[in-house]
Amino acid sequence: MAGPATTGGDGVIFVLGGARSGKSHYAESLITALPRPWVYIATAELRDDEMAARIAEHKARREGDWQTIEAPHDLPEALSAAPNDATVMVDCLTLWLSNLMHIKAPLDEMTLKLEEALAARYRPTVLVSNEVGLSIVPDNALARRFRDAQGILNQRIAACSRQVVFMVAGLPLTVKETS
Repeated sequence: MAGPATTGGDGVIFVLGGARSGKSHYAESLITALPRPWVYIATAELRDDEMAARIAEHKARREGDWQTIEAPHDLPEALSAAPNDATVMVDCLTLWLSNLMHIKAPLDEMTLKLEEALAARYRPTVLVSNEVGLSIVPDNALARRFRDAQGILNQRIAACSRQVVFMVAGLPLTVKETS
């Protein structure tokens, strides 16, 4: 099921790439180049010490000028609740999808709700996601299902984005730009 093809206001900027490609850092730089207020919607769930360290690293990079909303499952609702005058960054869709799969949420329905929430936003919204389909074929059904679901989610978000940037070794490559 395809979602809305357009977005409101200044639209969606979609930043994707591999692990440690510089996605989050680049997305933050896009946000901080715009007027405040800035909202950071975090989708990570604190499940172990390694994830705690990653979350701490991300928090340390953001100054006190950011409002943080934690939304490991309810991303569409968090986007809808963000202030209308705020520029929003979502980091990241990959963890959100993983969280949804963990609780066996209906992925197509949740993706459609996300697309609708993005279309209703007036200020720019920057979304971060991993491109997970560039490696070997996973050796188990769950990992293949996740890889496929991530590819479909990325395609749907790219379709409703005005700009898509692919990060490689810290370098942004614009793959889509519309006015």
